Amino acid sequence: MAEHEYTAAINWSGTTRGGYRSFSRTHTASLAGASDLTMSADAAFRGDADLTNPEQLLVVAASSCQMLSFLASAARAGVDVVGYEDLARGRMPLRDGQMSITDIELRPVIQVRGADGDAVEDLVHVAHERCYIANSLRSEVRVIPKIVIFG
Repeated sequence: MAEHEYTAAINWSGTTRGGYRSFSRTHTASLAGASDLTMSADAAFRGDADLTNPEQLLVVAASSCQMLSFLASAARAGVDVVGYEDLARGRMPLRDGQMSITDIELRPVIQVRGADGDAVEDLVHVAHERCYIANSLRSEVRVIPKIVIFG
């Protein structure tokens, strides 16, 4: 059985040292083949492969929501996050009948300053439980973090 795969990357840098109200929520999202949000269907469905498709947006929405939930949790816990990158992947198996993104995998690399790795990983899981995009989907959303500690 064949499947389609969609990728999206997000990148954030800054600091959460000042707490929940102070950190920047601005981040960049890179979608394969797209520089803006002029959209089309996936090329597999007779769309323009150079344009953003809804499947990519679903994947990047899950990734962005997880990151924002994590940054908020970290800031509230006093953890200084200085970088966050994720290469997210969503899978949509081809089968007869109804099609859907069956799972989304998030693999964030999280850079923190002077924090306990286990505590940071716990915050990742708390953020996942609070992520409204993941909570809104029927698909499974898995988060497999890599924590990098400085200082």
